[in-house]
Amino acid sequence: MQPNVGILDRLFRLVLGIGLIGAALAENSVFGTAILLYGAVAVGAVLVATATLRICPLYTLLGLRTCDCERSD
Repeated sequence: MQPNVGILDRLFRLVLGIGLIGAALAENSVFGTAILLYGAVAVGAVLVATATLRICPLYTLLGLRTCDCERSD
């Protein structure tokens, strides 16, 4: 798969993902219920993974790219 996540998009995803995971794992979590807590960790993990791999499956489905990378179509 070709990368489709650009530099600024990666940075935003990484910061938001780490922030969500950190907020969920904090001792006095802002998430009241377990479902919100686990949901925040899951969303944070997906954001960190897409930032690390530079591939977003949703962008692929929608035909979006924020990357300057050259295509090999």
